[in-house]
Amino acid sequence: MNPNKVLWEKGDFTKIASTMRDSGEELVASLGVKKGMKVLDLGCGDGNTAIPFARTGADIIGVDIAQNLVDAGNERARKEGLGNIRFFEGDAADLNGQKDGEFDLTFSIFGAMFASNPFKVANEMVRVTKKGGKIIMGNWIPNDPTLVAQILKISSAYTPPPPEGFISPMTWGVEKNVIERFGAAGIPEEKISFERALFIFRAPYSPKEYVSVFKNFYGPTMNAFDAAAKNDKSDELQKELEDLFNKHNTSASTDKTEITAAYLKVTVQC
Repeated sequence: MNPNKVLWEKGDFTKIASTMRDSGEELVASLGVKKGMKVLDLGCGDGNTAIPFARTGADIIGVDIAQNLVDAGNERARKEGLGNIRFFEGDAADLNGQKDGEFDLTFSIFGAMFASNPFKVANEMVRVTKKGGKIIMGNWIPNDPTLVAQILKISSAYTPPPPEGFISPMTWGVEKNVIERFGAAGIPEEKISFERALFIFRAPYSPKEYVSVFKNFYGPTMNAFDAAAKNDKSDELQKELEDLFNKHNTSASTDKTEITAAYLKVTVQC
């Protein structure tokens, strides 16, 4: 089985996604998507951006490798009565169900970066996007001092080394890698632009409780705790994460969490 599928079906990312809704909606609102446009949302989860896209009247396809998140997204769309959105299980590196030049916008916020073959991902995103359309990605930045990069960095210190040939998803947060990958798909460097953008996590509970949510429901952190337990280092990992969350929490209330994380926003003109 695809290891990414195992990773993202292990927990329940909807628990994390619920704390990311506001920024997802704000990002979609900034993109100027209009009724009738065709949008592909890769690594869509349960619809943090796909659902707001659908509310604009655009026609949306959401693709995620985790079947539990696809099911959750379809249920959210059903409850909102959104008939212009469909969620499917699929791999960003192999979009065999999508036609060439099908979408006005191909979009992925912290999704396609986790697929196993980055060059295939770039090629597939270019293939399914119309000439004159756009690709927009949001990718976490390696070694960035803000929340998510540090969660992944801390977690990786407790887990076994990855298998030979593994390419870290964090490499999508390096501009030269993005240029190389889209260049191999036929996109010249001058059609690729970058921006350091911010995403805000808002949770209605304390940083300590928020760490527990990541521990119990976020695949990479779950794996780190599993590995740490085998080496009697669970308490050490817990403390590192609690210190991180407390350090970055800007909420004025002790029973709420608000943390800003930086990411690389990539825009590709096709």
